[in-house]
Amino acid sequence: MMLDTQPSADSGAVEWQRDYERVPYRAALDAMERRNAAIAVGQASELFWMLEHPPVYTAGTSAVVEELLDPRFEVVKTGRGGRYTYHGPGQRVGYVMLDLTKRGRDVRRFVHGLEQWVIDTLGSFGVESWAVDGRVGIWTKDVDGREAKIGAIGVRVRRWVTMHGFAVNLDPDLTHFTGIVPCGIEEFGVTSLARLGLDISAQQWDEALIAQSQAFLESLAKYSGNTR
Repeated sequence: MMLDTQPSADSGAVEWQRDYERVPYRAALDAMERRNAAIAVGQASELFWMLEHPPVYTAGTSAVVEELLDPRFEVVKTGRGGRYTYHGPGQRVGYVMLDLTKRGRDVRRFVHGLEQWVIDTLGSFGVESWAVDGRVGIWTKDVDGREAKIGAIGVRVRRWVTMHGFAVNLDPDLTHFTGIVPCGIEEFGVTSLARLGLDISAQQWDEALIAQSQAFLESLAKYSGNTR
């Protein structure tokens, strides 16, 4: 585990936590709940937490049981938005815990900012990607030329403090996604940086994400009118 801080657009700092050993999903969820509560009452700093999980399927608030096709791994209900998602080794998960009372109380703006942060980070590796209205996630062109999902987005906001965040496929076992209908979207496949021919380590991904993080924070500060 690595801990550091990244200057934010206000007078404080956002802490970074980077774990390179797999963190069980339920343990991470409990830790995120506690941190959310502490941030809300001013007892902890905001946090960007990068990690990976052992194989798990998570059910968002809109999950439809018919889309759980083969529950070969543990299924955990969670309070984030969205449907079923897979997390596992080779997929880098980013949990984003920010206080939106300081950054503009607009959840849609926050989600769009997350999407752009992931898109810009993928772009730093030469991967063109995009968001699509009405279709949750981050999309790119797969090796067969068709659109495929390379990243997932799912958030929850409690007491104006954000939880959950995004996940990007570096080199997961893509067959594990076949146990669900990922995010309820059947007509498109799932891809990864490895499938696209890129060997990107978790450490390399984290460093690239950090390099793009200030632009993400500044986009929220610009919206909220906080330019200090």
